Amino acid sequence: MAEVLATYFSIYILSMVKFIAGPLTGFATGTGILETCIFTVLGMMTSVFLFSYFGKFLRERFLKKWFAKKKKFSRKNRRFVTIWKRYGLFGIAFLTPVLFSPIGGAVLISSLGGMSHKKKIFAYMLFSASFWSVIYTTLIHQVKYLELSSLF
Repeated sequence: MAEVLATYFSIYILSMVKFIAGPLTGFATGTGILETCIFTVLGMMTSVFLFSYFGKFLRERFLKKWFAKKKKFSRKNRRFVTIWKRYGLFGIAFLTPVLFSPIGGAVLISSLGGMSHKKKIFAYMLFSASFWSVIYTTLIHQVKYLELSSLF
């Protein structure tokens, strides 16, 4: 029982940091598709919750101390602003599992002023996490069958 809980916990924790790590860990540990999807979504949504409510505090408290001030309009910052202007809140939420980490997506939304719509953020991020979790987990589990069928 403790082994199963440790497996679920590892999927959950890794999904908080990097979304794709949840489905990969689920596959590597032999966890089923449904359980992997659930804990991957829970991990991402925990990051979104924490950084939505405490993101400003964490950014001011820790990031400013750890990183030296960079130019405000770097190439990377311009790319983020372009994505924000082109796709808006839904686009950032939808692309978070693909392009950003859950932490990166939540921090990006809070930095660009999307925090006034917290209910929308959670709804969009939940949709995105659920969608990409099913896609990634299913594709990763199907690789197992593709490799076996190519051997014969």
